[in-house]
Amino acid sequence: MKFGGTSVATLPRWQNIRELVASRRAEGARVLVVVSALTGITDALKKLCGEESPGNRRVAAGEIAKRHHELLAQMQLALPTTLGERLSDLTRLAESGPAMLGELAWQAQVQAHGELMSSALGAAFLTHAELPTQWLDARDCLAAIALPNQNERTRLLSAMVESRPDPALNARLAALGDVFITQGFIARESQGRTVLLGRGGSDTSAAYFGALLKAQRVEIWTDVAGMFTANPRQVPSARLLQRLDYEEAQEIASTGAKVLHPRCLSPLREPRVPLLIKDTNRPELEGTVIGPEVRAHAPSVKAISARKGITLVSMESVGMWQQVGFLADVFAQFKTHGLSVDLIGSAETNVTVSLDPTENLLDSDAIAALATDLAKVCRVKVIAPCAAITLVGRGMRSLLHTLSGVLAEFGQLRVHMISQSSNNLNLTFVVDEEVVDALLPHLHELLIGAGSLRTDDSALFGPSWQALYGTGETLDVAAAWWHEAERDRLLKLAAEATPRYVYHLPTVRHQARELKSLAAVDRLHYAVKANTHPAILAALAEEGFGFECVSPGELKFVMAHVPAAAPLLFTPNFAPRDDYAWALTTRATVSLDSLYPLEHWGELFRGREIVLRVDLGRGLGHHEKVRTGGSGSKFGLPVDQLDVFLQLADAHGVIVRGLHAHLGSGILDDKHWGDVYSQLASLAERIGSVSFIDIGGGLGVPSHPGEARLDISALDRVLREVKAAYPHYQLWMEPGRFLVADAGVLLAKVTQQKGKGALRYLGLDTGMNSLIRPALYDAWHEIVNLTRLHEPATALYQIVGPICESGDVLGSDRRLPEATEGDVVLIAQAGAYGKVMSSPYNMRDEASEVIIDT
Repeated sequence: MKFGGTSVATLPRWQNIRELVASRRAEGARVLVVVSALTGITDALKKLCGEESPGNRRVAAGEIAKRHHELLAQMQLALPTTLGERLSDLTRLAESGPAMLGELAWQAQVQAHGELMSSALGAAFLTHAELPTQWLDARDCLAAIALPNQNERTRLLSAMVESRPDPALNARLAALGDVFITQGFIARESQGRTVLLGRGGSDTSAAYFGALLKAQRVEIWTDVAGMFTANPRQVPSARLLQRLDYEEAQEIASTGAKVLHPRCLSPLREPRVPLLIKDTNRPELEGTVIGPEVRAHAPSVKAISARKGITLVSMESVGMWQQVGFLADVFAQFKTHGLSVDLIGSAETNVTVSLDPTENLLDSDAIAALATDLAKVCRVKVIAPCAAITLVGRGMRSLLHTLSGVLAEFGQLRVHMISQSSNNLNLTFVVDEEVVDALLPHLHELLIGAGSLRTDDSALFGPSWQALYGTGETLDVAAAWWHEAERDRLLKLAAEATPRYVYHLPTVRHQARELKSLAAVDRLHYAVKANTHPAILAALAEEGFGFECVSPGELKFVMAHVPAAAPLLFTPNFAPRDDYAWALTTRATVSLDSLYPLEHWGELFRGREIVLRVDLGRGLGHHEKVRTGGSGSKFGLPVDQLDVFLQLADAHGVIVRGLHAHLGSGILDDKHWGDVYSQLASLAERIGSVSFIDIGGGLGVPSHPGEARLDISALDRVLREVKAAYPHYQLWMEPGRFLVADAGVLLAKVTQQKGKGALRYLGLDTGMNSLIRPALYDAWHEIVNLTRLHEPATALYQIVGPICESGDVLGSDRRLPEATEGDVVLIAQAGAYGKVMSSPYNMRDEASEVIIDT
């Protein structure tokens, strides 16, 4: 059982370790605990090694000792002899410095003390807690072996260990007791010197011990439940990988997953010892099991990972074609500079390789020195910063014909290299680093999310990160949980009828007033298509909002329900001529976004002032179907057609009074709108007649647990800074979802349940006919059982409706209380693009709408 630095840093964590070890003893197993240094101690020891003054080193050693004494005090323990010896030894090493041992050997011995001290402390605590524990020096068990390609630094600071089963060690431990604690990260070499196992050393130590003892299993206890299909910090919908073989797990670990170091899997393969990754804080979760079995299943993508900070080195020479020894000369330079190559791509006159910062020191001096030496034999080009996006799964080559959607995502990006592994386990794309954060969640949805290419394998794909860790987390969204305060009223409304939309006008006003705090914005227009309920329109009119409409129907409806003084925008797309002709008879400001209206209906617009919507060449948003910029979108005039548009406008006496751009929805980056304003302002300077700039909407509303809220004060700072450079333009915005999403919920009742394999389906009396966003956009809405709001969430459900479509899924992998027929289920953030996008499909009754205004 291996426990990392955070797991051994506090008394409650040690109490947790005690319970976990006791549970394994209760199963009849003997237990070897492998521990890391306390959090931050290894860094402190490295800092000590960097101090030149003995006095400074003594002070650093004293601070490290103080940290351990503080933890001992929390445990109410006297200083154990073993720990006292280690603290004294550290002080001696600090005072003596590297003179006697040599720099590298001294560093290794100093840094080894982190684990030596934490394990000594742990042995004392566990024994005091009535779990007698033997302290074991890992250096007496793990023998480092010298490899031919190692230099002195790697032999001492990144050693390898012999890992064949050792029956004698097993017998020796059996005679000593049942519970042992030892150190990760350290071993001993043939000359008796202490050596370190390098990055991920504690995981690797646990694997070495598991192999030497031919253990029943190795358990890696960490702060997550296991390996996921993507980094859940970037992709909250990432799913737990419940079972993997050694090779797949190693690919996932080596291509970006941080939960497990890839070196720790190799020792376990020959003795076929399984490895289990578990969450220290939630031991009831199943975790990930990694073992020798290659499961029989269809080829599929099991994970997608990303590594940033990649540097590409491109080497080109006409003379390399069929030249014997050229590659040997080139790669000799990488060896000379101590750089490990990751990916390799080759052509007749070019070889390009990638360097991974996790395995190399990639500072500018190291790269410059390499490039200087390589320039003697070829032309060199360094490309950085890059990122490597890797798809992992067995049988990747047989999946290529199904990846057209994925390849299309890379179509508009600069792809510097594509590498397909020789073991048929991965496919890697190297792209510019800046695109990764936005690209990764979208690729995950295409590959592993709902409706993706993945096999429906519930034994492999476990619950999502949201399902496991989202329960109980409060989203940082103002007024988002008004429905908890209104629970009794909502239950009463649901008892009268479901399905039912309920809108909370105080939340609409709260959101409106937050946007009105944007001092830089001169006019706000509500995007009517988000929700057309008359009470919402009236509330926003009272708050001083204008209204943005996209059809004559919306214009007529708004004019019937808001005061005549409320400003109106008409922003259609591919509308017929009659729509424009009618809109021009109203008070609405009309927008054009293509050449066609002026080319063919120029007389209709003669003498008019219009708004021009332009496409700035890119789209943003939480899903491809809400991105409204770039060549793949039907919206906006391409900037390269601007001169032609202006010529047509001059010919018909049309004045471009405003410039408009809207690139997508669900954007949480406050800098986005500043960039749009700057670009539009620079275009406006060319046009000369522009008086206002409309930077669109798309203000994101966080839905996933832990997702950061859009910082309105930061947005105001961004807009004020940019507007200061262009003070002569009015600034307009047109928010929609931001104003109303949190103000609305959809209420439904449980109809029935169904078990199917490992999945449990929970049926509701409405589905995609009332709320199509999950099916259309893969949108994530929080779902709660309102009837059992405060009961423990013990069941994992797929939430579905009654519509005759496989896509009728409102939520996947949702952890809720055990449900009963008739329970009221609440679907949150349904105030935007809910009722307005509903339909009578399957001739199901449409959801009614109710207003709460108190």
